[in-house]
Amino acid sequence: MARWDGTEGAGPEEEARAADDEARWFRVLLHAGFFLLLGSSLTRFLMRHTGEGIAPWVVTLAAALAALYVAEPALSPDRTRRHLWLGACSGVWIALVFLAPSFAWCSIPLFYLGLRHLRPPVAAGFVGLLTVVSVTAQLRLAGRFEFDLLLAPPAVAAICVAVFVRMDQQTRRQRALIADLVRTRRELAATERREGTLAERQRLSMEIHDTLAQGLSSQQMLLQAADRTWRSDPDAAHRHVRAATAIAEHNLTEARRFVHDLAPADLAGGGGLDEALRTLARRESTDGLAVRCHIEGAPARRLPDRVQSALLRIAQGALANVREHADARTAALTLTYLDDQVVLDVADDGRGFDPAAARDGDGDGVRGHGLPAIRTRARQLGGTLTVESAPGEGTVLSAAVPLGGT
Repeated sequence: MARWDGTEGAGPEEEARAADDEARWFRVLLHAGFFLLLGSSLTRFLMRHTGEGIAPWVVTLAAALAALYVAEPALSPDRTRRHLWLGACSGVWIALVFLAPSFAWCSIPLFYLGLRHLRPPVAAGFVGLLTVVSVTAQLRLAGRFEFDLLLAPPAVAAICVAVFVRMDQQTRRQRALIADLVRTRRELAATERREGTLAERQRLSMEIHDTLAQGLSSQQMLLQAADRTWRSDPDAAHRHVRAATAIAEHNLTEARRFVHDLAPADLAGGGGLDEALRTLARRESTDGLAVRCHIEGAPARRLPDRVQSALLRIAQGALANVREHADARTAALTLTYLDDQVVLDVADDGRGFDPAAARDGDGDGVRGHGLPAIRTRARQLGGTLTVESAPGEGTVLSAAVPLGGT
């Protein structure tokens, strides 16, 4: 299965950070605009009405509005406190506008505050109230009725509401997409963990079958043979026991390396696959089964470790099938190095079987346990497995692994 590593696009964490950055910059611009409007309105008032008695009140109210506005980040998440704070800001602003109508332009940032902190119906009423106050202040400032002053504040309010609603929709949609992406990523990670667990279980089952289970089966057969010949042929019985002891020692080495996930014991000596197959042939040869090993050609370059391990495990599994099921007298391991592939053939002169019946599950189970593991190993290397057999005519198993993809 292909693994999404996150390189095809930004991950949910990056998307969330980008959304937070956009919101942060919007707040910065909104705050800057508020203080710019407040400062310009106060400057205009002081330049034109310095000598009036209301100037101290205007300055005090402007300072109070600025202080309230700055205090917003320090508010607790409690909705009631935020509503009281918004009411205080609005009250100070309304009083300020009635004293100095030029402060009506400060209503634009207040629109966004109301839309952000109030529910939609209440927010609509809040924006309408500020709009009415702004229209009234502008008409007072002009001293006469002007049609554009009646339409301009509602138009500005409508634009502010439309922009806020659009941004809010985009923000909600983006958050939903990020949440969905996070959930999908978690599900994908869980699926990959399950796939990895299943693959590891399959690998462990094949390793156990090709090493420990085969060794235990060989020991059982040798000890049974020793038990049968213990009285009639003590020397042969002793040979069987010594052979079982050697297999047990080899199995112990395999088990230790298996626990540490190392290469097969026959490859640990550094002799390569050729020597490992020769060692395997000598170990599997008994009084009733002679195993020969042939090496044809030479590799153009050293085979990867995983290829050597897989081919050795295939040979072990095939010989285990020969020993347990074939009733053969001779078997041959043939490793052939070609230009573009390496081929391992395991042939025996045993009783054979019907490959189609074994594959479809209709046979008697002969060789049925080891062949799926052997086929899986070949496929994992991009190779193929061919089995040629017929009842009474022996068996030839051939595993071909390409060298270009290894």
